Amino acid sequence: MKRIGIFSLAYLPHIGGAEVAIKEITDRTSEIEFHLFTLNFGKDAHEERIGNIFVHRVGSGSSYLSKILFAPRAAFAARKLHRVQPFNAFWAMLSYMLFPIVLLRFFGVRVPYLLTLQEGDPWEHMFSRWFILPFRPLLSAGFRHVSAVQAISMYLAQWAKRMGYIGSVDVIPNGCDTVRFGETHLRQDRELFWKHKNINGADTILITTSRLVRKNAIDVVIRALALLPKNTRFVILGSGLDRVALEALAGKLEVIERVHFLGDVPNSQTPQYLHASDIFVRPSRTEGMGISFIEAMAAGLPVIATQAGGIADFLFDAKRNPEKESTGWAVDAESPEQVAVAVKEILANPEQVVRVTTVAKKLVSEQYDWNLIAQNMAAIFDRLIKSR
Repeated sequence: MKRIGIFSLAYLPHIGGAEVAIKEITDRTSEIEFHLFTLNFGKDAHEERIGNIFVHRVGSGSSYLSKILFAPRAAFAARKLHRVQPFNAFWAMLSYMLFPIVLLRFFGVRVPYLLTLQEGDPWEHMFSRWFILPFRPLLSAGFRHVSAVQAISMYLAQWAKRMGYIGSVDVIPNGCDTVRFGETHLRQDRELFWKHKNINGADTILITTSRLVRKNAIDVVIRALALLPKNTRFVILGSGLDRVALEALAGKLEVIERVHFLGDVPNSQTPQYLHASDIFVRPSRTEGMGISFIEAMAAGLPVIATQAGGIADFLFDAKRNPEKESTGWAVDAESPEQVAVAVKEILANPEQVVRVTTVAKKLVSEQYDWNLIAQNMAAIFDRLIKSR
């Protein structure tokens, strides 16, 4: 069996778009043995099997130093395993995961490798901060020698060129389990569902599934809530460093009783929350693509978002994209006023909502199903292994 080594700073149980993508793709690629090298955040097993991946966690703790040391530690662990059972290829999930691969090449381990671009932060944040600049030459070397690049959006595909990659970029988005998220029976007992969460299910429920970080603009939705009727609530699935500041903002705007921080929810339970809600809202400041938007569309929810970064690949607005069938409601970044207007428009036009959500759901089923995406990724893996 062919073997691929994956480098990802985080992995399950720590969940983000990259982690979900790795699991969904590898679970559907049974003909390859995957080994994943990731950071041990302190409480996870050092070695275990999750789905179709053998997970190897190195280091200990989530401090800045632990993250810096991850690259050499992961490279050492991969080199040690490679000596026993050689890898046919490596896979770097996000740009910084080129660091261990470049170190491996320095020590003579030179196999083909794939880079997946699915960063959500802007270019300047990723490559121009002062403490990253000293390491830019290593990143540039990683981009120059990479065997294949896959980006989850047209926006991110441009990054590879800017970093010196001269080949073609495969644009393969993240996706969702369209069957699981589209199960209509999940819409039953809405008020009972929210009652168990101490939320009035008869109110209008806005929902987001987001890390609580600045780029996801949760603060903009909280500001919009102050402009909406008091029977409008905002449910937030996710955790992050900004929670305290967001709670303080909600208190200052006197909407704290209408903002519900539910913390991290397993992805397996997310469809229930979406089907029990009215509108998905995430006016991101930046976005590589965003699985959360696709999942909401698959669940049949109207989506309010900016068209930042990769969102523009699938969210088309009637006014801003008249040449395309509408799939959602687009707003400008930093505009709680536009978010509030979009919410009111959705609530006042149920027939339009049906048309837009039907188109969006069809788009997701045809282009963003994990089965299709896994097939396309398998073709890259095959090409990568054969190039050795």
